[in-house]
Amino acid sequence: MKFGDTSLFQDTYLRCLKVSDSSEIFVVTNSAQKFFVIGQIQELEFEYPIENVLIEPEGKNTLPAICFGMHIIAERFGRSVVGIFSSDHILESGAMETIQMAEVLAAENLVTFGVVPTSPYTGYGYISPAEPFGVGYRVSQFREKPDREDAKRYVEDGCLWNSGMFIFDTDLFFKELQKHEPEIFAAFDVADLPAHINGIYRTLPPLSIDYGIMERSDRVVVVRLDHRWSDLGNFDLIYDEFEKNSSGNVVHECDSVLLDSTGNLVHSRPDKIVSLIDVNDMVVVDTQDALLVCPRSSSQRVKEVVTSLKEKGDERALLHQKVYRPWGTYTILEDSARHKIKNITVMPQKKLSLQLHYHRSEHWVVVKGMADVQMADEQFFLRQGESTFIRAGIKHRLSNPGKLPLEIIEVQLGESVDEADIVRFDDEYGRE
Repeated sequence: MKFGDTSLFQDTYLRCLKVSDSSEIFVVTNSAQKFFVIGQIQELEFEYPIENVLIEPEGKNTLPAICFGMHIIAERFGRSVVGIFSSDHILESGAMETIQMAEVLAAENLVTFGVVPTSPYTGYGYISPAEPFGVGYRVSQFREKPDREDAKRYVEDGCLWNSGMFIFDTDLFFKELQKHEPEIFAAFDVADLPAHINGIYRTLPPLSIDYGIMERSDRVVVVRLDHRWSDLGNFDLIYDEFEKNSSGNVVHECDSVLLDSTGNLVHSRPDKIVSLIDVNDMVVVDTQDALLVCPRSSSQRVKEVVTSLKEKGDERALLHQKVYRPWGTYTILEDSARHKIKNITVMPQKKLSLQLHYHRSEHWVVVKGMADVQMADEQFFLRQGESTFIRAGIKHRLSNPGKLPLEIIEVQLGESVDEADIVRFDDEYGRE
């Protein structure tokens, strides 16, 4: 979701550029998000090394993900001081100066960051600071997400929100990992880690960095952040973060008519009008491929919806209408069981794989730019307004030889129009 010109992931990447070069920034994600990551960075007009995207075979919570990244960084750069940031946080830009100052503590300490609370919020864990230590404090205790009364007491006692951001020295991190989680340490202690990562992850338990190391180590220091911060863990938090109108509603991107309705979060497309009548404290999120309506107080249950979709094998749990690929993007404009219409953008000097489809034909119309088309033994160019038809079973390839993005409309027709009906013969991005 975007609340400005950039996404939360892009905001995080731009913050990291204040303290690191692009070649030093690594992203740990899953295979479905790999080209989303690269595409989002390219949209910012930065070159980004594809080998810095580290693919987890499955999610096993934060400790395995951090171990993966720390090992790769240590292999490439030797002993390093590493900052660890989630990709979906809101963080005031000035906070990076405080974070960078905390680097001096990392050689001998595991450094985490505690945000000065603005309310007794029950959705975050808390950190109790002890005596001052350099620019930070020794940690007295980590506290789980509290109920309302405990949260009030924590705030009164000077506790900090646990931000889940860290600075670790690679050598110290591995020493503490070996001390507190020797089995995980041994699992990652292999040569050519990426080649073995699938087998390693099969042996690992899901474990957070807090439970695995931070709450058990005696070398933890917390640095206070008196800056605006949120991890946007649910839509209720998003509502809290953004400006309300005179009726207490947050309306994003769309036009709206809200009659006697207060305390709502409304997000939809610019071409839609959303109307609410006598509706209070609700979330209404309408995207190209999904509609969510729920009370704000129940918005944390969205994870249950995603889990249900994954169990059904529904690809919409992983892919949005706009899908990133190594050559560019495509957006699904319309689809049914037997047809699909895509808006495809191919970046300059990029090409799709040489492929065929057994169960569908395709019709391409060039909207912008020039297309280089390979079809069977033919090769020809299409200009704006020109089109071509590709029958099922014919090898074909689309390329952009120009210096500007190529945009085409693709109409698929057939018995199957899903992504499984692709047979690749050649691909310069290493896909099967």
